[in-house]
Amino acid sequence: MSQDSRLNVEVLLPFVSFQTARSGGSGGQHVNKVETKVTLWFDLERATIFSDQEKERIRHRLGRRILADGRLTVVSQDTRSQLNNKEIAIQRLITLLREALKTHKARKPTQPSKAAVQRRLDGKRQQALRKINRKKDWL
Repeated sequence: MSQDSRLNVEVLLPFVSFQTARSGGSGGQHVNKVETKVTLWFDLERATIFSDQEKERIRHRLGRRILADGRLTVVSQDTRSQLNNKEIAIQRLITLLREALKTHKARKPTQPSKAAVQRRLDGKRQQALRKINRKKDWL
């Protein structure tokens, strides 16, 4: 199963829970009476769609967002609509998980080319000659 097919809303929802709260920001009196802020919790420990190795990679890369009980936290309060904030939170969760699961290519150490070494040495030589020429003017 490829990574992208696993990371969709239908597969993730069984491991997701939501909590709503009153949101700050624009909206006037509206924000004082409607709970539009959404906190999404993804239960990484219960999620059977990831292997142990993948879970460890997610824990390592998203450690700041993971609570002690193993739940990943995403908060959204961008809009005045609770439904829109839920959708935004789910999309952020999918994006976070995709980025955390990406494997980066290992860096291959390289040597500078002969031409690059020669350019560096020529530059150093030019700078040294410039400084030597300045000294002669003072004497």
